[in-house]
Amino acid sequence: MGVRAVERALTILQELNLQPYTSIARLHARTGLPKPTLVRLLRTLEGIGFVENDPRLGGYQVSALVSSLSSGFHKEPLIVEAGRPWAIALTRKHQWPVSISLLDRDAVVVRFSTVPDSPLSPFHATVNMRLPLLTRGMGLAYLAFVSQQEFLLILEILRSSNDREDAMAHQSRELMQLVAHVRTVGYATRAPHVEPKNSNTIAVPIFDSDKRVKASLGLTYFISAFKSQEEACERYVPILKSAASEISQDLERINQAY
Repeated sequence: MGVRAVERALTILQELNLQPYTSIARLHARTGLPKPTLVRLLRTLEGIGFVENDPRLGGYQVSALVSSLSSGFHKEPLIVEAGRPWAIALTRKHQWPVSISLLDRDAVVVRFSTVPDSPLSPFHATVNMRLPLLTRGMGLAYLAFVSQQEFLLILEILRSSNDREDAMAHQSRELMQLVAHVRTVGYATRAPHVEPKNSNTIAVPIFDSDKRVKASLGLTYFISAFKSQEEACERYVPILKSAASEISQDLERINQAY
């Protein structure tokens, strides 16, 4: 059995870390925790220095002390090590934020992001954000290219989920059509109904030397910057595919070095 207070405090910190600042009402909507519980835990976190409350900005935000929580973490997947320079280079050249996501059972998790380096990011932070496999570009770009055996195992997990984001797992025909399309074009995008609707993500798979998908690489842009999704994809899909290919080669070199 876990300690619920600890679990809730960490949930609050994770949610706060995704926004520049937020309110009790928003935290309640996002976490489902009772408002009295939120107030009590926020006061505790504020008292020990991990959270700040500034009414002028509209509520609570994490303090600089939160960065100390990751100071002891030194391990990083090799795919992220290989992909980081390419993600940074893409953002420097095209301005849009670029992310690298890895599979975590029934979703992909953003393990690296250039959101802090992008002047055009729709998000405040995305690292450690879980993205559903069927409705997010980075999730679908991963799922569509796994082996048949892995695909069936993941599909079984998704079908046991009560999350509305996984509902398509029960619609075999529609799902297979979607996956087939992604495999044909070589990239995926976010489902139209997913918030925020003012942006979209184009994502491609990253493979290892054995042609196994290891991660997904995604670029997020504001929809208003282009006449259509097709225009955005025409511009950035070749760039992302080229970067993914280079990352695969760098991953192979790093593996050989180890």
